[in-house]
Amino acid sequence: MVQERNVVSGVVATGLAPFVNGWQELLAWCVVAVVLILADLKFGIEAARKRGDKIRGSRAVRRTINKLVDYLCWISIAWILGGSFGHIFGLPLIPAIVMLGVCLIELSSIVDNYCEVRGIKKRLNAFKLFFRLIKHPELEDCMEEVKDENKPERN
Repeated sequence: MVQERNVVSGVVATGLAPFVNGWQELLAWCVVAVVLILADLKFGIEAARKRGDKIRGSRAVRRTINKLVDYLCWISIAWILGGSFGHIFGLPLIPAIVMLGVCLIELSSIVDNYCEVRGIKKRLNAFKLFFRLIKHPELEDCMEEVKDENKPERN
């Protein structure tokens, strides 16, 4: 019986080792996720109070746990994509892009709730912010005009 348990434990440990190693790379995103979720909870409660909504602790806890589970799923997806496509220049670029996009959506929620509490009539568009973050105007300077060799030049 003890020997069977040792075999099962060894198989489970061997099978889960890659997952544990992959999660170590993305541990920082877990911390970011928890901070963002707690900030969203705080400003969401403040916004609900300002609107006069009834605040139920059970609903707040349930939604917070749902967000934690969602983040675990997104971090897993980012890890799988990073493992599937590898690392670019030794950096986990694909997982970082996925998690940056997910965190920007959560940041959008936080900013929207913050603005509502402070009476600011603005909203954050997370997708515009994301594409502005990844747009590099320096890359446009690297582009050169190409002459079509098949067409005769016009003077």
